[in-house]
Amino acid sequence: MKNIQALADKAAITLSFICTIHCLALPLAVVLLPALAVLNLEDEASHLWMLAAVVPTSLFALTMGCKKHKKLAVMVFGLAGLAVLIAAVLLGHDILTEAGEQILLATGAIIIALGHLKNHQLCKRSSCECHL
Repeated sequence: MKNIQALADKAAITLSFICTIHCLALPLAVVLLPALAVLNLEDEASHLWMLAAVVPTSLFALTMGCKKHKKLAVMVFGLAGLAVLIAAVLLGHDILTEAGEQILLATGAIIIALGHLKNHQLCKRSSCECHL
């Protein structure tokens, strides 16, 4: 149970990385590999599914980490990344354009990943037992 917060941080970083790869590489992959177009990964539902995975994982890991290392700035940074990600999904490409949506999604994912990385580092350095 002690390692669950560390695992959640790592899962959130991985999910953010997957989201970034999805946003940046998918348009190129769809152009280069027409067979991927059948999968319809550009559908807005994929963004909602990613949010459904990222939001609870991030909130859990950041909250648990903040309780242990007491650095509220890390929590605020991670929440800012989540807000950017949620805004990108809610506004979508109809309002932001396709490029704007991808930029906002990638930016949010990077901010979240950096927040979790800092959270992970602080927990490792602090006296908490979550990363032993």
